Amino acid sequence: MANILLVANLNCDRLLELNKPLQMGGRHHYQDGGFRLGGGGANTGIGLVWAGHHVALVSQVGRDKVGDWLLAEASTMGLDCHMMQRHAHNTCEMLLVMSPGGERTIIRPQRPKFQLPPPPNWSRWDALYINASSDGAADWALSAMAHTLVIAQLAKDERPRPCHYLIASKTDMAGRSHLSPWEYGRSIAGETLQGFIVTDGARGARLYQADGEQLVPALSVDVVDTTGAGDAYAAGVLHGLLLNQGLIEAMEEGARWAAFAVSTHSSIPGAQLEHYLADDL
Repeated sequence: MANILLVANLNCDRLLELNKPLQMGGRHHYQDGGFRLGGGGANTGIGLVWAGHHVALVSQVGRDKVGDWLLAEASTMGLDCHMMQRHAHNTCEMLLVMSPGGERTIIRPQRPKFQLPPPPNWSRWDALYINASSDGAADWALSAMAHTLVIAQLAKDERPRPCHYLIASKTDMAGRSHLSPWEYGRSIAGETLQGFIVTDGARGARLYQADGEQLVPALSVDVVDTTGAGDAYAAGVLHGLLLNQGLIEAMEEGARWAAFAVSTHSSIPGAQLEHYLADDL
């Protein structure tokens, strides 16, 4: 299969399950769901490993026991962590506040600055996926563009994300720009952009291109935990493109992966996706 490089976070998620929807000024009881492996690196990468790809992570964790645990868990799940870096600070928990019905609120600490090293030799890699606000990520993408497939998630700010395919959620797009979605995508990704995908949960995902737009429906499933759904969707799209599927077909694959994610009580992909992919290998 393919060699994939992920610039994405590796997190220690702590789950707090509320007894009622979160309300400003309200009082809530919670059950402590404990710690679990998470972050875009794990949520995206593990499914790709199950699909038979070699996946290497580029990110950083603290030089502490939590950082040690994260690297050990990620490695056990099959992720290549040899390019991971360590910082001198503590590895803080990512709080996932889960409401009944599976919707979650994320409370995260301010991360230490992460500077990417010089770009690798892109002839070794079939795809680059960027979902972290690392300094130097745009330089990596620009250097990779002529050699490998580049997919990126829209950043929380307006920083450039040079790529072939840009992915964002409709929530992330709210109030961003008065430009049309395609024009806005081009302003972030540049002239190399071939497709801008905007996901909208159960309402599916819309593809914007220079010649128009198209809706690809989501799959209907019982939602138990939405954590990692967007990451799983991006992984499914990436997998489909690496199999030389058309973009709409790859988006349909992304919808399948996301459906498995939201129907599983976990941050990382669950056993349903693993079994689905095992049948294809």
